[in-house]
Amino acid sequence: MKTLYLFGSAAPPVLDIVPVIQEAQRRGFDVCLGLTPAAARWLEPQIGELELLTGHPVRSEYKAPGAPDVWPRADVVLFAPATFNSLNSWALGLTAAFVVGFCAEGIGKGVPLVTMPCVNAAYARHRALDRSVAELRGMGVTVLYGDGGFRPNPPGERRPYPWHVALSAAERVSCPDSP
Repeated sequence: MKTLYLFGSAAPPVLDIVPVIQEAQRRGFDVCLGLTPAAARWLEPQIGELELLTGHPVRSEYKAPGAPDVWPRADVVLFAPATFNSLNSWALGLTAAFVVGFCAEGIGKGVPLVTMPCVNAAYARHRALDRSVAELRGMGVTVLYGDGGFRPNPPGERRPYPWHVALSAAERVSCPDSP
């Protein structure tokens, strides 16, 4: 079984994470859930349920130095939804949030990384987003944005988030030789 680190930031699709975890499990993944601190606050009432569902602690903070790892090694990371802030922080190497820091380090460790933004059209007009998407792609991250991925919606409008696209991409890039 391959291990999927499913990371999410505070965007509305993170509120629908339970069926995403279940679908990833149906696809044969052992799922470990990591959240930005804001996303963890949003899901705080569900943390116990999420830990039972995954069989692992939900993480939103760095572990203390010398503390043991509580998750198995990742075969692939899917960071979705990834907000404007998370994408820009990751591209710039600003690692205050555990999930962003893990992904930044994952580039250097060769961990397969997939991300799918969740930004509205107003954020998409900011030049930093295109620079960050290009920077992450240039470092080997699969960024599902634009054709074949997430397309921004008008501010305040919520459209279905294409989770199936993200999970399929995670399957494609996962390490083929992992146990």
